[in-house]
Amino acid sequence: MIIRPRVRGFVCVTTHPTGCARNVETRIAHARARPIANPPRSVLVLGSSTSYGLGSRIALAFGGEAATFGVFFDRAPRARRPGTAGWYNTAAFEEAAARAGLQSASYNGDAFSHEAKARVVDALRRDFPPVDCVVNSVAAPRRTHPDTGERFTSVLKPIGDVYRSKTLNTDKAEVTDVELAAATREEVDATVAVMGGEDWRLWMDALRDGGVLAPGCRTFAYSYIGPELTWPIYRDGAIGRAKSDLHRTADELDRELAATGGGAHIAIMKAVVTQASAAIPVVPLYVSILYGIMKEKGDHEGPMEQARRLFGDKVYGPGGIETDEDRFIRLDDLEMKPETQAAVLEVWDSISTENLRDVSDFDGYRSAFLQLFGFEVPGVDYGAEVDPLVGIPGLVGG
Repeated sequence: MIIRPRVRGFVCVTTHPTGCARNVETRIAHARARPIANPPRSVLVLGSSTSYGLGSRIALAFGGEAATFGVFFDRAPRARRPGTAGWYNTAAFEEAAARAGLQSASYNGDAFSHEAKARVVDALRRDFPPVDCVVNSVAAPRRTHPDTGERFTSVLKPIGDVYRSKTLNTDKAEVTDVELAAATREEVDATVAVMGGEDWRLWMDALRDGGVLAPGCRTFAYSYIGPELTWPIYRDGAIGRAKSDLHRTADELDRELAATGGGAHIAIMKAVVTQASAAIPVVPLYVSILYGIMKEKGDHEGPMEQARRLFGDKVYGPGGIETDEDRFIRLDDLEMKPETQAAVLEVWDSISTENLRDVSDFDGYRSAFLQLFGFEVPGVDYGAEVDPLVGIPGLVGG
């Protein structure tokens, strides 16, 4: 079949297997060209099929020759319906890992469930060296609690007051006004239940109790702070409350893992185009402006470059772990340069639908968004027939 992009709001409902595979190949080449000096031996990546999770797995496997186990939740393809991008990304990763002789396996299922934890622990115990690195990169809008069965849905809302600002309608390339009602207490609690630290804690407990953690194991989760421009919807909103819970969990886990020489850290990442960030009001417009400025300065990074710099330079590099006074590993250092943020604010004040393409990198944002789903990838013939039925070698879950 010939597969074309079909975008509905902030989601592309089609994916291209060849484009996704080409994306993975490009990221693998990036990792191979920048080896990690002191890599971990055995890595578990939760949320491994896209964005920072995929970049982390590629950086550690192809830049550090680590054994990697990936956990993800993606839809398999059918005869006339492509699978999700994460499915094709994982298939390409596993095939490349097999060719390179790297130990690798994946589990497809609900990472929030007890079943997922039990099956992954069994597979790790049976086939993998003790895990000395755990990456938590799960990004999901909903979570079913594994004990109570209660279903929680996160919200993208401010706390306290109605929030009004500019946003970007990416379908129509229009700068519009957005007004968001304040989250209720129940909505804030639900967002914390989905995006906070509870499931990270449950995973670490399951791995410890299952006897698959190596002494000195380190675990990492991803967060974002961003500029004051985004704080009402992010840092100070319902998402920010969930991230605060995640940060508290990191401190608790760090105290426990320190007993064997390990630790837990939060990596503060740069604003990038992801399936999750595309859904957050204000953020696509901010990212479009930011990308244009950082590309012009020559210090733009995407998820792959960020993941490789995290593990290669700030964690497993010659100097060991580099943190700020809050124990955060800062990968947003380039984004938050004062001169970069001043330039963003100058554009923000004057941006409109009429000058969108002149003062921002909207076209770059749109291209990066479509590339998440395998479209607009250089070197891919999108007029050619492609078979959507791509399998994943050695898949542990269905």
